[in-house]
Amino acid sequence: MDQGPSQTAMMAAAGRAAHLVVDHEPYLFQDTVAATLLGERAAELIAYHREYGDHPVLSGTRAQVNARSHYTEARLSAGFTQYVILGAGLDTFAYRSPLARQVSVYEVDHPATQRWKCELLAAAGIDTTTAHFVGVDFEHDNLASELTARGFDPTRPALVSWLGVSMYLTAPAITATLAILATFAPGTELIMEYALPPELRDEYGAAYAEFALPATAERGEPWLTFFTPATLTTILTGHGFTVAEHISQRDSVPPTLWHRTDPLHPADLCRLTRAVLHQPHTAGTRSAGSGGGDTP
Repeated sequence: MDQGPSQTAMMAAAGRAAHLVVDHEPYLFQDTVAATLLGERAAELIAYHREYGDHPVLSGTRAQVNARSHYTEARLSAGFTQYVILGAGLDTFAYRSPLARQVSVYEVDHPATQRWKCELLAAAGIDTTTAHFVGVDFEHDNLASELTARGFDPTRPALVSWLGVSMYLTAPAITATLAILATFAPGTELIMEYALPPELRDEYGAAYAEFALPATAERGEPWLTFFTPATLTTILTGHGFTVAEHISQRDSVPPTLWHRTDPLHPADLCRLTRAVLHQPHTAGTRSAGSGGGDTP
């Protein structure tokens, strides 16, 4: 963020906005605020999808960001009253979902990212009273303390989403953040997106990675960490989580949503894991890394 707004956060928001313009029904997900939030950049970014929408990176981004949002937000129906969005980037849940007035929403990201987002929200005239902004410099700040200072109740379970982030972090940064999440209340549920190593990717996932990974590295946001489902399960178990499922992009939305006539198709490059915290652990005072946030 020292070099400007996260490009990957913008690409993720553009992918959600473009899905409603470029692709056909049935929609994987309907983010009706992303284009407004992007402001003057929206037309330019969506235009790329209009012109090159069948390119593996653009179609792959639209499939990825919309499928993962569909799955994650659907979990709020399980009755959570607190929703923590790690690496929130340009996530728009708090500004479009009726549930945002029934759930306490905590957007966690680097302070510079949040300043940029707040500028976009103000320019778009979007009401921000449904979100709590938790600016965290993970090299110096304690996530749990910063959340509590903004009203988060550590005695009540929360849904924690961690999408489009882990692949940009080192393994130690990921485990340090999990150590903090492990101190949350039992019943807390984590939905974490992670990238697969090359040998587990399918044809579409490999094609997406061939283009996307060099592009993000050139922008200064390289993918650093990859997990097999078994390896990630071991790490999560060690922090007091029980893995409920690992879910592919294909299975993250109802099957009928993949019956399409446009270029969207599921790719097995990134998966989601849903894990439930049963026994809180004692963590240190520091965590590490939220990454670019809400990224493709």
